[in-house]
Amino acid sequence: MRKPIYLDYAATTPVAPEVATRMAQCLTLEGTFANPASRSHLYGWQAEEAVEEARAQVAGLINADPREIVWTSGATEANNLALKGAAETYRATHKTGGHIVVSAIEHKAVLDPVSWLEAQGFAVTRLQPTAEGIITLDALVAALRSDTFLVSIMQVNNELGCINDIKSLNDLCKARSVLFHCDAAQSAGKIALDVKALGVDLLSLSAHKFYGPKGIGALYVRRAGEVKIAAQIHGGGHERGMRSGTLPTHQLVGIGEAARLAAEQLANDAARIKVLRDRLWEGIADLPGVKRNGSSNDCVSGILNVSFGNADGEMLLLSLRDLAISSGSACNSASMSPSYVLKAIGLSDEAAQASLRFSIGRYTTADEIEYAIEHLRSVIAKLHKA
Repeated sequence: MRKPIYLDYAATTPVAPEVATRMAQCLTLEGTFANPASRSHLYGWQAEEAVEEARAQVAGLINADPREIVWTSGATEANNLALKGAAETYRATHKTGGHIVVSAIEHKAVLDPVSWLEAQGFAVTRLQPTAEGIITLDALVAALRSDTFLVSIMQVNNELGCINDIKSLNDLCKARSVLFHCDAAQSAGKIALDVKALGVDLLSLSAHKFYGPKGIGALYVRRAGEVKIAAQIHGGGHERGMRSGTLPTHQLVGIGEAARLAAEQLANDAARIKVLRDRLWEGIADLPGVKRNGSSNDCVSGILNVSFGNADGEMLLLSLRDLAISSGSACNSASMSPSYVLKAIGLSDEAAQASLRFSIGRYTTADEIEYAIEHLRSVIAKLHKA
């Protein structure tokens, strides 16, 4: 039986071999396995040194100061820490709930914490995107209020791949002294990411989106007096009091090496992947009823979201057994309801349910793309005959 071609890199990436090798060196007695907080002996010092090297590598990927990197278990925790931590600080200072602005097509790791905050008395505005999946400056201007203290908008949408102009959105917030958080889980390692140029206050990362291990990520917290977040996990005061817990040396070495490789290979990876994505779209664009969802200009190279007209989405996905793909966010894959992202950009329930996300990565080959095109064309032809 042929192993399916993996085209779900937006859901997760395989760990790079170089990363796995470095991680394995931090697991056994012969390696750097110790608790980085054990500073009374050589083993602990070596572990701490490895952790701080990783912190510098992650900082280098986004042009941050290493002291601005706070380790988390992934982007979900980083988003929760940023949103709830900022909200708790605001309430402690102002003795009331303020106003938060997010986009309606954020990942659930932002939308769910914001809904929770809404239930705690904070006001929330959810911005609607354009038909191409972009959040405009005008939409944000119209949403800001005198009590707005936090805006959270993702840089790259996980289903569409469209890119928001984070700098312009953040500049508007800075002019009004509003904190800006960005979920960069889908942009890190795929496009150039410079927190100093963007000017954001808080930014979330996840290692498994750029060929690192699952279960580890980071929150960038800009070193400035006005950027204060309350800890959400207590117990030991690790990470300068912002996130307690014994640091997993092997995972941190993994995210560090993944960040180093991502920075080193960024330009080559993006260019090669774009060629493969464009070839995939070229190979299926003439199929009946096929339509590309989201922006074809302001988008990352590795994501292609396609609606297959009147095809039955579930049947289509089941028929494409030679391809490992998804119908949207991996976090919502158990639900048969249409994607809220696709609905927000104007697709009908039928079109949204007949849409598939193809995501291409570092290890995708040209031969795999050609096979995927052939398989897609064959399956679509059979479904139309049925």
